[in-house]
Amino acid sequence: MDSPVDRRSWVTAALAVFAVGWGANQFAPLLNLYRAEQGLSQSSVTAIFSVYIVGLLPTLLVAGRWSDRNGRRVLMRPVLVLSLLATVAMLLGPQHELWLYLGRFLAGLASGAAFGAGSAWVRELSAGAPPGTGARRAAIALTGGFGLSGLAAGVVGEFAPAPLLSAYLPHLVLGTVALVAAWNAADPYVPRPRGGTESTPLIPATAVSRRFLLGVAPWAPLVFGCASMSFAVLADLLGGDAGGRPTLYAGVMVGVTLGSGVLIQPAIRRLAANSVPSRPPIAGLAAACAGMAAGALLAASPGLPGRALWLVPVAVLLGIGYGTLLVAGLVEVEFQSGPRDHAGLVAVFYVLAYLGMGTPYVLAELSRFGGPVPWIAGLAVVCALLIPVTARRLR
Repeated sequence: MDSPVDRRSWVTAALAVFAVGWGANQFAPLLNLYRAEQGLSQSSVTAIFSVYIVGLLPTLLVAGRWSDRNGRRVLMRPVLVLSLLATVAMLLGPQHELWLYLGRFLAGLASGAAFGAGSAWVRELSAGAPPGTGARRAAIALTGGFGLSGLAAGVVGEFAPAPLLSAYLPHLVLGTVALVAAWNAADPYVPRPRGGTESTPLIPATAVSRRFLLGVAPWAPLVFGCASMSFAVLADLLGGDAGGRPTLYAGVMVGVTLGSGVLIQPAIRRLAANSVPSRPPIAGLAAACAGMAAGALLAASPGLPGRALWLVPVAVLLGIGYGTLLVAGLVEVEFQSGPRDHAGLVAVFYVLAYLGMGTPYVLAELSRFGGPVPWIAGLAVVCALLIPVTARRLR
């Protein structure tokens, strides 16, 4: 039997998204540990990290459309179980690296299924709140899970005994609590009747509209491009200056970056509600441009005193870019879509946003030609060029 819908019902759905987000990013600060303690090569760790995307992208599209036809809660129940199974597999990683591949792949499947349908669930349970509130709540839940898990894993990985086991225990507790809370949570979405002749396309029509293709898609990869630039690229480049604590340093940069993204989102929601549609993405692109340019300067200054600490304000800038563009994209998706294609369009937006997770690997390849600095600076130029384009398309 459904639980009644009240003004606090959205909290349960947000907890479910938060828990899956936690499971998705707890691996990020532990890369150095897997190389040092398990003897994995750089290529193996990179491949394990990338398997997450292999699971994530297709399920973002398929699960979002499936939930449009069948409902949100019915999908989130097995997704929360899958997220827990992914963490169990990661706990077995010290026995064989194949468990790590499996765990990361399962975490990607769970994330892809949860982020579109889960965001739609939070939005629908926020009905009656001011415009953009549902999008902001979903973005905070996702970003909070990502950021706090990375920070927690970095601290545990640096100081706790058996860190490659201990780092995953918080998610087992959190995921179990979220599963119990969400199992019979309210779900106001009414699926369309079965047996009809109306088909549900994998890519909703709104995803190929000029407004989406030209006004959102070009900057969507910068959502996670900003985040990964901070805690995967710059933190790795500057980790040698972090007083011999690279794992802790990486975890702190995850927390600073994504924490800044969370804190900026209420202000961006207010900006979206009281200004023209182009204002939030322009603000995000400006922060991304400043963060990328400052990051390039840091990477080019190996002799700068206290260089590792200078990454903190840069991480804040990139976090603001991340959080602003995430809310801007979800608000624009909410504006462009209807109840029958909302989760599908959210999924398309997240697919584009997650392409930015490939930024560290693209930069690693390009850095063979002149090092990382010119390519990081080039991304700053791209952000600057996208500002007038976005202003024109989202008038």
